[in-house]
Amino acid sequence: MAGPLAGVTVLEIAGIGPGPFCGMMLADMGARVIRVDRADAVTEPPDPRARHEILNRGKQSIAVDLKHPEGVATVLRLAETADAMFEGFRPGVAERLGIGPKDCHARNPALVYGRMTGWGQDGPYAQQAGHDITYLAVAGALHPIGRDSGGPVPPLNVVGDFGGGGMLLAFGIVCALLEARTSGKGQVIDAAIVDGAAVLTAMMHGMLADGRWSTRRGENLLDSGCPYYDVYRCADGEYVAVGALEDKFFAELVDGLGVSDDPVFGPGRTDPSRWPAIRRRLTEIFASDTRQEWAARFGSGDACVAPVLSLTEASGDVHNQRRVVFDETAGFVQPNPAPRFDRTPAGQVGVAPYPGEHTTAVLAAAGYADADIERLERLGAVRGVGARR
Repeated sequence: MAGPLAGVTVLEIAGIGPGPFCGMMLADMGARVIRVDRADAVTEPPDPRARHEILNRGKQSIAVDLKHPEGVATVLRLAETADAMFEGFRPGVAERLGIGPKDCHARNPALVYGRMTGWGQDGPYAQQAGHDITYLAVAGALHPIGRDSGGPVPPLNVVGDFGGGGMLLAFGIVCALLEARTSGKGQVIDAAIVDGAAVLTAMMHGMLADGRWSTRRGENLLDSGCPYYDVYRCADGEYVAVGALEDKFFAELVDGLGVSDDPVFGPGRTDPSRWPAIRRRLTEIFASDTRQEWAARFGSGDACVAPVLSLTEASGDVHNQRRVVFDETAGFVQPNPAPRFDRTPAGQVGVAPYPGEHTTAVLAAAGYADADIERLERLGAVRGVGARR
């Protein structure tokens, strides 16, 4: 497979959210990612909805019963020749199953072993259940998101699960792989969503220390407090986004709106006491035309105005089409890999596998004889689509 990670093999112990996202990032960059699915996830016939699991695209799937000794032995054997492996269990679960870091490093000392959790491997909350929203809450990343008229707004699960979780785990794995090239030794990566979400707020902490950020929601430049960094409803009920923070961008915004002489937009716009009046005027102006009309008016230039597009609309945007940000793979639209590389570009996005679709092929590539694969299937230690029984 093409991409800068071609030749790297990664074992992904099946999970949800940040783990699969990490695996997708690595697979998109050319790594061979073998997803170890649960044996009971295999269905006959295969569930066609599995093809829509974009986070699993480009991976191979082997279905294993990790409660069966032979299943555990199979994963450890695969770990012997892998470059990296990661899991998303609560702390201690992988050790109880027999596939923890010590078990794997005994077979492969150079293995990079990633651990993806919400709270981390230690601390008072380590054994508690949680979800993206609770990790963001404790990290301080949820509180600033929202308007002064209401409570915090969950930012989907892109800030915690994907940004602070899976993406940072992928970054950690690549960092550890680079270090292992010199040392010849693997190491354990403790990736916690609460840690990653906190890292994403680094700039806000700096502004807070400098007196340029209020802990009151909706009073700051980037949290809907500033009227020229916000969204506005248009005549058709759709929205435009405005991000004219700098003077030259704001001047172009006002000029494009045709209100350069309006004293509301005069000097002193950075004074928060002026913001309510500016917001009221912008609200009136943008409500006078449709989103499409505003998009056409500000389609070029530096006013920093853009139409707020839905998930289904984004792929039709002229810029996204020119850059092929989205593509149709496996019969539906999905985002293409990012970032881009000029010398080792990623290849065509692969489809998401059915659980157990590659069980036989993965085991054969690992050196298992046909008779051994048949025996593991009879024992129930592994299972594949159309498995021999």
